[in-house]
Amino acid sequence: MDFYKIVNQRRSLRKFADKRVERHTIERILEAALKAPSSRNSHSTQFLVVEDRDLIRHMSYMRDYGSAFMAEAPVVVMVMGDKNATDLWIDNCAISATFVQLAAEAEGLGSCWVHVEGREHVKGHPEMGDAESYLRTFLPIPENCGVECVIAMGYSPYEESRPRTVQDNSGKVKWLG
Repeated sequence: MDFYKIVNQRRSLRKFADKRVERHTIERILEAALKAPSSRNSHSTQFLVVEDRDLIRHMSYMRDYGSAFMAEAPVVVMVMGDKNATDLWIDNCAISATFVQLAAEAEGLGSCWVHVEGREHVKGHPEMGDAESYLRTFLPIPENCGVECVIAMGYSPYEESRPRTVQDNSGKVKWLG
């Protein structure tokens, strides 16, 4: 599929068809994400793939806002970064997560980024911990890794994707020279 077509048709998908994503499809997506550029070529990003529906449902409670839709996703990919490899692990994860989403689109899947890093478990109540700490209570997250986000993925339940909203980008690009 043409790169520009992928970019233009990609949307965040928060509802998923009840259809399993084949393992080889997920492997192709992650193979692309592992080729993402990284700070000083550190390749500090790691992934945890979860297909178990009960475990995904449990993960969806990591935040009391913005993560509940994950419960219906057939697969989620946690994007983590090795803090010992580089101080730019968050940036590397963000680049890799973007590759996951673009590769998912190329494979005919919809996806949505759910932010973890720095997010409270219960909004407005930092004393209740954060999303990452919650996930660490039941997932095998390496001690040296921080969690940037979780990408929920699956097939769309809709016949056609909705058109992109017209966005006013005037003034967002400056040219010099």
